[in-house]
Amino acid sequence: MRHKNTAAMREFLKGYRAVDEENVYPTDQQERLPMPPMEVRRGGETTALPERDVSPLGVLLENRCSRRSYGGGPLTLEELSFLLWAAQGVKTVNEYRTLRTAPSGGARNPLELYVFVNNVAGLAPGVYHYLALEDKLERLGCRANQADQLTCALAGQEFAGRAPVCLVWTAVPYRSEWRYDSHGHKDILLDAGHSCQNVYLACEELGLGCCALAAYDQEALDELLGLSSAETDSKEAEFAVYACCAGRPA
Repeated sequence: MRHKNTAAMREFLKGYRAVDEENVYPTDQQERLPMPPMEVRRGGETTALPERDVSPLGVLLENRCSRRSYGGGPLTLEELSFLLWAAQGVKTVNEYRTLRTAPSGGARNPLELYVFVNNVAGLAPGVYHYLALEDKLERLGCRANQADQLTCALAGQEFAGRAPVCLVWTAVPYRSEWRYDSHGHKDILLDAGHSCQNVYLACEELGLGCCALAAYDQEALDELLGLSSAETDSKEAEFAVYACCAGRPA
């Protein structure tokens, strides 16, 4: 039997909801309170580290940053394929797990990956689902005024809603709960971070730009994906937890 806190933890995983103005309080930054230190110093003896050799991976890490301006034309289907594979590509499958390009707690891989396509050469605009086990895209249709609706769902971030592509990770919590019960919820969000970092590095390799997105309206984004946003404790529950737009830098 699942832990009594499972439903509450699932609700915690849901990032943003429609703003309730009566319960919004100014942050400490808005109140102009002092900023906390950027790092913790414990007072121990320090050792200077040697300079690092510049490797291809080092160059990617050095150049990695969030880019929010796209105007260099459409992405190619090959580029999109590489981004999807970098995020959730399957390497091996056995009886109860898949090993992928990004690490996952217990190899449970509780994430699904969707992509809103606005401008990819040879691919019709619309909402797609990445079938990682088959390395295929499943088209789910095209939303009316997709870029506008996506912009609204992404908290008004127009650069993201109108980007050539926007990846959205959803969580299927029961995949982790099946093994770890309520302890698996922390892994779900860690897994999303691992996967998105792979997208950043893949974009650097391809000369593309991307920007991770944690601000979104939960109900609106789930609705665009064709998912139910109602509170649920079912094993089939699925909802958005992270997003990342990408395109060719202007």
